[in-house]
Amino acid sequence: MTHGLILFGHGSRDPEWARPLREVAARLAGAPSAPRVELAFLEFLEPTLDQACDRLVAEGVTRIAVVPMFIAQSGHVRRDLPAQVDAARARHPALHIELATAVGEDARVQQVMAEVALAALTG
Repeated sequence: MTHGLILFGHGSRDPEWARPLREVAARLAGAPSAPRVELAFLEFLEPTLDQACDRLVAEGVTRIAVVPMFIAQSGHVRRDLPAQVDAARARHPALHIELATAVGEDARVQQVMAEVALAALTG
C-alpha cells in the first residue's frame, strides 16, 4: 500500500471525543482497496501528525492526504495545520503530502448536516 489518509482532528481532553473519527477511520479501512488510514490530532490526544506520518512511512506509504475533520477552514486549519504539514514534509522529503479542505466545506457534508438538523424536528 503506497497511499495513506490521515484524518486530522482538533483533539480533546476527553478521549471519547475521538469516537466518531475512529468510526470514520474504521469505515474507510474496511472498504475494498482501502488506503492505510491514521488519525492525528492537533492537541490533547495522540497520535500527532508527525507520529501518524512516521507510522505510515514505516509501512511504505509514499503519498498521504491529510483531511481536516473540521466543519470550516478555521484558524487551526489555515495556520496551525499547514505548519505541521510543512514540518512533516521536511522530516520526510520523499513523502508526498497533500492537505485537503476541511470536510465541512464540502456540499455533500453540508447536505447531510442539514438532513440531520431537520430530522431533529421529527424526533
